[in-house]
Amino acid sequence: MSIVTTSTVSSTPMISKRMVVDWLGIAPFLIFALLFLILPTIYLIAGAFLTPEGSLTLKNIGDLFTKSIWDSYWISIKVSVASSLGGALIGFYLAWALVMGGLPPWVRHTFLTFSGVASNFAGVPLAFAFIATIGRLGLVTLLMRDWLGFNLYSTGFNLYSFVGLTITYMYFQIPLMVLIITPALDGMKKEWREAASILGATNGQYWLMVALPILWPSLLGTTLLLFANAFGAIATAIALTGSSLNIIPIQLYAQIRGDVLHNANLGYAMALGMIVITGISNLIYIIMRMRAERWQK
Repeated sequence: MSIVTTSTVSSTPMISKRMVVDWLGIAPFLIFALLFLILPTIYLIAGAFLTPEGSLTLKNIGDLFTKSIWDSYWISIKVSVASSLGGALIGFYLAWALVMGGLPPWVRHTFLTFSGVASNFAGVPLAFAFIATIGRLGLVTLLMRDWLGFNLYSTGFNLYSFVGLTITYMYFQIPLMVLIITPALDGMKKEWREAASILGATNGQYWLMVALPILWPSLLGTTLLLFANAFGAIATAIALTGSSLNIIPIQLYAQIRGDVLHNANLGYAMALGMIVITGISNLIYIIMRMRAERWQK
């Protein structure tokens, strides 16, 4: 009896010591999240309801519905929706080809590696790459003009417009879709297709009645994640279009950086609006992902 008691007592310090080590392991992440995510968010929320003098006010929230700011939100939403839908559609078919298209394994590994790099390629380098490729004097633009006699810009295309920014955003939206949707396609069980075939279902019926209903939460959730990813992007837009396409992140930057439009508290309110929009899309994404994981168990 005494041996059991000694063993139990001696194991308690070991458990406590291990818990301390575990918490120390995640401490850098918790500190990083606190300093660069939680505290700035609290600061923004508080600042959105204050005047520059520190008094409580709702004027900053009301100013969000002025025409210029409302138009900026609307342009950002349209660019985000267009790039997320295009990225989701093209990315899904690419992922489908990699997982179910019978391609050699090395093609899948190479493409997924490239997608991991391309999904993080944004900002000034991405804007410069598109300007050098399909800008007015870009390589592809000149090749099509000189070799094919086709002037891309005579069709009304403009890289520095809504369409151009959407296409540029899709460069990192498509590989991000591939990375996220590939595990969902991997989770599709062969038994489901075999059972559908035994019951006489065609390939189209299988996708319409079995595969797509199962993949739908993953598809919708990932599309919302792409929307949030595009909605907060600023470096690519400001390097590509400057202020010609006044999306909300650019107007927020103008409010906070201290130029003629300087009104930090209004900028905090604009940031709060962006947090609400992206927060809703991310929340729906988490719900959809949980539902998809439950379907595929």
